[in-house]
Amino acid sequence: MYISADTVIQEAKPSNRLERILPVLECQPPLALAPMVGLSHSALRLLILELGGVGLFFSEMLSVMRLPIENEIVSPFLCRTPEESPFFYQIFAGPNQDIIPAVERLHLLNAQGIDLNLGCPAPVLRKQRAGAFMPFDSVRTTIATLRAATHLPISAKIRLGKTLDKKALLAFCKMLEDGGVNLLTVHGRLQGEKFCRKPRWDWIGKVKQAVTIPVLANGGIFSVSDAKKCLERSGADGLMIGRGAVCKPWLFAEIARDVYHSSSVPEINIPDIYFRFIELLQDRFLPERRLGRLKQFTHYYSSNFLFGHHLASGVQNCRTLDEAAETAMSFFNKIQE
Repeated sequence: MYISADTVIQEAKPSNRLERILPVLECQPPLALAPMVGLSHSALRLLILELGGVGLFFSEMLSVMRLPIENEIVSPFLCRTPEESPFFYQIFAGPNQDIIPAVERLHLLNAQGIDLNLGCPAPVLRKQRAGAFMPFDSVRTTIATLRAATHLPISAKIRLGKTLDKKALLAFCKMLEDGGVNLLTVHGRLQGEKFCRKPRWDWIGKVKQAVTIPVLANGGIFSVSDAKKCLERSGADGLMIGRGAVCKPWLFAEIARDVYHSSSVPEINIPDIYFRFIELLQDRFLPERRLGRLKQFTHYYSSNFLFGHHLASGVQNCRTLDEAAETAMSFFNKIQE
């Protein structure tokens, strides 16, 4: 999948005009790790890289107000290795917030792209009228400002809207494309819908048919079967995977092998992968940043076990990383007896 400013078709070559305006990213396989608060950090990204199959990374969502003053050496939101590439930083902004200092900072951080969060329904974003709550005209203005401020590819992540309104959804997506967005990720749920609601992959297909830029489908992908069904129903150019990749960090490798024929799957040892994640947390974060992230990861990873809730609750009650590792080891030893 190529990401550029014009119509992008797999295996196509960029035009001379695009070579002058934008770099073109080739993401193979077209599988992206979703931006997830507390989860899409360097330790998880490196773990997934080791297992294989991922083609594109997104950061956790970043406030345009805080981003310019974050220390990339110690910030859990900005720390990143050269191997974590191609890499889009996801930002969110309110209607009256200046995005230029944040964009300038991302240039210094060697971003390969900038993603604008237009789909998150979290209350903290409601207060700022950001994410899914940004007004239409403010979105248009922000996209125009962002396009004028950067040579990098711009992506946007959206949901289907407040209600199922095809005309409004497609008008919104066309506005994004006309404003200079180069890649669109569509989460197949409405703004107020919880994750327990089955995503509407066919509605992502309506967007795909209406725009000429690449579209990533997002939502409800936890297996190779889900990936195949989502691609069939949406016609999307690729997939963005979130919680499914936390439950099974090797899911990218499985989809890359079975759908795109571009990767092999390493031998999977579920306890070993868990402890490798702990090692990566120790390598990438200050001590006070590790335990909370392990607890978040364990909440999802424990779904691999019949009685995984015992692992999740046990780690949740731990006060140190060492105690959490011992708790996990005890759990794994018991299920192997």
